[in-house]
Amino acid sequence: MSQSTGMNRRWFLAAFASAGAAAYGAAKSSDKGAPGQVKLVKFSDTGVREGVIMADKVVKSDEEWKKQLTPEQFEVARKAGTERPFTGKYAKNHDKGLYRCVCCGNALFDSDTKFESGTGWPSFYQPIAKENVESKTDSTFGMSRTEVKCKQCDAHLGHVFNDGPKPTGLRYCMNSASLDFKKA
Repeated sequence: MSQSTGMNRRWFLAAFASAGAAAYGAAKSSDKGAPGQVKLVKFSDTGVREGVIMADKVVKSDEEWKKQLTPEQFEVARKAGTERPFTGKYAKNHDKGLYRCVCCGNALFDSDTKFESGTGWPSFYQPIAKENVESKTDSTFGMSRTEVKCKQCDAHLGHVFNDGPKPTGLRYCMNSASLDFKKA
């Protein structure tokens, strides 16, 4: 093999490897969606999984949220408030259906994962899809808890604790004011 053929082969292999890496990088970047988008799992109101989608993050001013929500919903979902125990409309709801975010309609919990925790708030042992919620550390009131938020609009939903039933051992303690129930 002549020296020029060897150089051409190395150049071709390097170019091919770079193109492949660029294509791989582009494919991986596109999995994340555009800035301002989040990956969600879409569900019908009957709880049928419709697929994974890239959705725009819902961003509104406080004034826009106040026009859409009741004062209690705004205080709980947008200002991280908490409704009083045993007062929420879904604490004792036993109907089959889907719990959606009151702010943006994102599917959050299936009634099949709801259980009686005795705490006075609707409790679930897992979200309908891990992509649809996010957790963050909440250090308010001098304690460390894990806050649960809607992935699409950042609505405060409640907190998750490690004292739930099997199979997860988790208790997603949610505020009724942050939820909108769609009966199956």
